[in-house]
Amino acid sequence: MTTVELLAKDLNHQGGVFCPNPQADMKLWNSHPKVYLDVARTGQAKCPYCGTVYQLKAGEHFHAGH
Repeated sequence: MTTVELLAKDLNHQGGVFCPNPQADMKLWNSHPKVYLDVARTGQAKCPYCGTVYQLKAGEHFHAGH
């Protein structure tokens, strides 16, 4: 399982990321369908396809609209 640490600025304006994601060293053409993961809600999210966990780095906080 891969864990990708994110900064708040890495999240989109809704507080999430898409997987597959270049920060997880994935090539879009050889991966699973694109899924949206809500990281801001709990501070982390796990991809249901590949199991990659995306989490905010310690001390990072997401504020909607910033």
